[in-house]
Amino acid sequence: MNHINRSRRHFLQSSGALALGSTLPISLVELAFADAQQNLTFAYISDAHIQQIKGSRFVRNWDRGLIRAVAETNLLNPKPDFVMFGGDLAQLGSMPELDHGAEILSVLKYKTRYVMGEHDYYLDLGAYWEKLFGSQYYSFDHKGVHFIVLNSIRTYDDWTYHRWPTAEQRMLEMAGLDNPNGSPFMVGDEQRQWLKKDLAKIPKTTPIVVFSHSPLQKIYKGWNFWTEDAEQIQALLKPFNKVSVIYGHVHQIQYNQIGNISFHSVMATAWPWPYPSTYAQAEQYLPKLTVPMNRADPFFERDATGWQFINVANGHVDLNYLLPENTDRSVGFDKAAKKPVDAEYQSEGARIPPQSHF
Repeated sequence: MNHINRSRRHFLQSSGALALGSTLPISLVELAFADAQQNLTFAYISDAHIQQIKGSRFVRNWDRGLIRAVAETNLLNPKPDFVMFGGDLAQLGSMPELDHGAEILSVLKYKTRYVMGEHDYYLDLGAYWEKLFGSQYYSFDHKGVHFIVLNSIRTYDDWTYHRWPTAEQRMLEMAGLDNPNGSPFMVGDEQRQWLKKDLAKIPKTTPIVVFSHSPLQKIYKGWNFWTEDAEQIQALLKPFNKVSVIYGHVHQIQYNQIGNISFHSVMATAWPWPYPSTYAQAEQYLPKLTVPMNRADPFFERDATGWQFINVANGHVDLNYLLPENTDRSVGFDKAAKKPVDAEYQSEGARIPPQSHF
């Protein structure tokens, strides 16, 4: 795993201003498997949850998280080719929240692309989001890599169209934390057909990077860390040599390997998410967990957040997490184990305990 450490040292040395004060989840992704003559990097910001209080007043903590992430992204060196925002820009999907978030993101100095989150979607089913940011799903090619963006947070028509007397009540229901009533997310027939046609044009040796908001695997249904048609999406991706799925939504560190597909989460600029105490899914779907986290300390607004440097070498994702309130993590693909492995996972006795005041 030495190549991970060398990459991380080089990155930190070349961006000292960022490293000194960074406590936010900005993900610099270097696609080393792209054309060697044109290295490809992009930055990843996710889960801002901008929330309106009244009029021009918004929850300051969530505002400051996104503002700082944008400012630090603008300081990145090397400069990213583009920025990806991973979903949940708004908390309740309202026009003021989306406008306010879009205004903050407009300061970015790079081409910015967007993933749809459930908090952006379930008020008006993405209508205003589309006016601001474009299609809910799409693909593009850049420097030898095929990128795919999916809206993975749709659900059954009965839940979406027939259960709620108002759109506001539907949005509030889906936005609930620890919500056992949130209907399972899915990509859906329409997008799966589109994805099948999109991939049919791509050589099987082409590196594939998929961006989704939910994980495209089945992790924990009780909190909607779950994509109902995950296996069908995985089947469409299976013929390709190297596939990486990068997702937000879970506000915690996860990594997993299913066949040829590596799964890696990114962290949030808003708050950390605790690990459920009852992960009880089938073993092949259970992602590895790294630093245990609890809910954010209300007296320290950046508690349990972090940012990561991601290097994709030979089609496999290596992540370097910087966690100001805990020990830094390095997760990389191990050729012998044929899966991501945590480089130096500290013993339980050496870990900083999670917050427990709730």
